[in-house]
Amino acid sequence: DRDAVHVQNGVLKSLSFMFEYIGEMGKDYIYAVTPLLEDALIDRDAVHRQTAASAVKHLSIGVTGLGCEDAVVHLLNMVWPNIFEKSPHVINAVMDAVNGCRVGLGPVVLLQYLLQGLFHPARRVREVFWKIYNNVYIASQAALPAAYPRIPSDDHNTYERDELFVLV
Repeated sequence: DRDAVHVQNGVLKSLSFMFEYIGEMGKDYIYAVTPLLEDALIDRDAVHRQTAASAVKHLSIGVTGLGCEDAVVHLLNMVWPNIFEKSPHVINAVMDAVNGCRVGLGPVVLLQYLLQGLFHPARRVREVFWKIYNNVYIASQAALPAAYPRIPSDDHNTYERDELFVLV
């Protein structure tokens, strides 16, 4: 049984390196390896999740703009629950995978995932969501204002973004 775990880790590591180097040719393999990555991302073993997250990062960056957004969204849905992980190595791999999905899907899609948790009642949840939001903001701030929710103005505050509405 231990040998099977080592084989699985080796296969995941190989996929990660392969997608790092083949780039856009990953388009030919994304649908074939998605079930394998999905299984690894929900595995109990943290090393499986870490290595699979690394493969998702390389794969999602490689297929950017090639029409594989459905598979990248599916992989992001599998990566997303791991944002609350405790292990530093898994956290780094998951954050890299989320950033890879930001590149592959665009910051607006990621913002839609983030809005639900930015004002969550639990501080631990808010901290993780704000960390991801800050990374998205630093990397893609020009793309975000168009995706911010519209808030009606009130007696004391004006929330309208007139210049943006002229362009939209």
